[in-house]
Amino acid sequence: MPELRSRWQRTLCPYCGVGCGLLVRVEDGAVTRVKGDPDHPANFGDVCAKAVHLPPALRTPDRLLHPEVRSRCDRERRRVPWELALRFTAERLSEIIAAHGADAVAVYASGQLTTEEYYLASKLTRGFIGTNNFDTNSRLCMASAAAGYARSLGSDGPPTAYADIDEADCFFLIGTNTADCHPITFKRIRKRKLAAPDRVTVIVADPRWTETADLADLHLPLRPGSDVALLNGMLHVLWKSGLVDDAFISRCTTGWPELTRALDRCPPERAAEITGLSAEIIVEAARRFGRARAALTLWSMGVNQSHAGTDKNGAILNLHLAAGQIGRPGAGPFSLTGQPNAMGGRETGGLSHLLPGYRRVTEAAERADVERHWGLTPGTLHDRPGLSALEIFERAAGGEVRALWIIATNPAASMPELDLVEKALRQAELVIVQDAYHPTETTRFADVLLPAAQWPEKDGVMTNSERRLTYLPKLVDPPGEALPDSVIVTRLAAELGFKHAFAYGSTGEIFAEFAALTAGRPCDYSGVSHARLTSAGPLQWPVPTADHGGTPRLYTDARFPTTDGRARFIAVEPDDPVEQPDDTFPLILTTGRVRDHWHTLTRTANAPALVARTPEPILEVHPSDARRAGVSDGDFVEITSRRGKAVAQCRVALTIREGTCFLPFHWGRRFGFYKSANNLTLAARDPISKQPELKACAVRLRRVAEVGA
Repeated sequence: MPELRSRWQRTLCPYCGVGCGLLVRVEDGAVTRVKGDPDHPANFGDVCAKAVHLPPALRTPDRLLHPEVRSRCDRERRRVPWELALRFTAERLSEIIAAHGADAVAVYASGQLTTEEYYLASKLTRGFIGTNNFDTNSRLCMASAAAGYARSLGSDGPPTAYADIDEADCFFLIGTNTADCHPITFKRIRKRKLAAPDRVTVIVADPRWTETADLADLHLPLRPGSDVALLNGMLHVLWKSGLVDDAFISRCTTGWPELTRALDRCPPERAAEITGLSAEIIVEAARRFGRARAALTLWSMGVNQSHAGTDKNGAILNLHLAAGQIGRPGAGPFSLTGQPNAMGGRETGGLSHLLPGYRRVTEAAERADVERHWGLTPGTLHDRPGLSALEIFERAAGGEVRALWIIATNPAASMPELDLVEKALRQAELVIVQDAYHPTETTRFADVLLPAAQWPEKDGVMTNSERRLTYLPKLVDPPGEALPDSVIVTRLAAELGFKHAFAYGSTGEIFAEFAALTAGRPCDYSGVSHARLTSAGPLQWPVPTADHGGTPRLYTDARFPTTDGRARFIAVEPDDPVEQPDDTFPLILTTGRVRDHWHTLTRTANAPALVARTPEPILEVHPSDARRAGVSDGDFVEITSRRGKAVAQCRVALTIREGTCFLPFHWGRRFGFYKSANNLTLAARDPISKQPELKACAVRLRRVAEVGA
């Protein structure tokens, strides 16, 4: 038995934000098997198929093994030593900054980075290169949730824990196909429901009938984008039925009178008109939520990826605050993050308006805190938010941003309006891509390719959806000349002349520097270290001292990190998607994930078992819409929006609402130009969170055989 244990090592899954603990078997320097860690509190040994099939995705023919550089865009890249690649990169960045200013540089990173890597890249960009143009693909994922929490509760950070699933007696899942996108969390919900089927209610709001909806007592197939109408209609019922917590509202919140005026305009009958649901089912959902002992709302991209995503989050938070369903076991608003370290990125300042520790670039005192910590001259940090994700590529396409540094992400597949993204990558004077895989849709545009180590070839910390920090040890060596992203960033910082500020001996030192910067902040984990996480296991922040045991739930004292200690109701109004169906484009397309794949397939396309189960994107269409378009089940269909086209085989089924169709987004143009759902999506975005509306655009359908007829 001791010999068996010595072969298995603990780590964290590199896929979604559930943050499952894994046990990894390493033999002859390679990962050979993966299974769930029964001692990790996020999954207790359970694991999904993507994690099981991680080993074949590590050593693959498309791993990027050596640095490559091209001196001009009309030349081929060639392999060069690391020293030359970094020197060339630093010289070109310095030339661009000297000629056009630091804001001509932009860095676009990823929720797949460790906390240490996130922190270093943000520190280099903001404090030393001198621009706030540091954003990440979390802008496409969780920006609306972060903005919603901050606006209503005073700070980002889900106040709940997975342990609340075992305590809740009402689950409200809205804008999330949890069974496919967060399968381990869904299995825990299902276990809770099946253990007490008559006492636990599950409500699912989704235009599609999915495995998630199959668990529901109430399925609400609302029109895409009508979430605020549903939520306001439900809260109207609670208010008029005496199911709000008047004492909590009076003692712990502000803004209730203003909100009730908005609720007056959205009774269930009006909500029914907007959502396409019946008034009766809205009333029933509201009453089940309002009468629950402990209600837990879970949501994800279906809420966040909207031009009104922050308002949708606000409406969810309004519901919980009005009912007093927050800060106690089983109750609260729980956003499910899409990436393994999207939370850690938000903590480190991984969005263009943030600084580490949930500080804002617009606040002088908060900038000063960071300047002191980094040893910068007062006034060094800029007070203007940098460019957000889409803005970076728009400005690059227009010539304002001249250097793009892309780290561990694939925007030429994941962004909306891909023609614009490709134009930006062609237009930029310098494109640096730091990745573990090549080719991808993005790496083919690179002037500089920097080979990065990936899970489990480096060590560091990640934070999952419930604010739980887990340490990931290095288990195997990276292939070829690949290096951890933290090493690449520190070496490039030295080439740029900033070695003194990036002289770290280990990732533990980097983490300690960052953790100290969180002291006294809402996301305080100054009591955490690599050594403590290794010995004591995962911890939920805040963890303000070395003997603090972590914090499962926030706001248990009903005090919020606002100026008056009260949470804020936000009066939000229903707002239709930017593109509405019409005679030319009669359907609304919504996009999302499938269970067997993740993001842009850089890992999962290398797992034969996963590819065999889901080899191609499938368009889901309602029978009435298929009939009007002359489409039959199994046909190949051209899907056209105002921006482009995609082609996919279709599944005609009653599992989707009439007037709506669904296409997964994982396949980029390298798998076939017309397989990409993001040929169709649009760049409209939320004015507060800057998150794009990837969940709704107007399209039409034609059988491929009819094209050109």
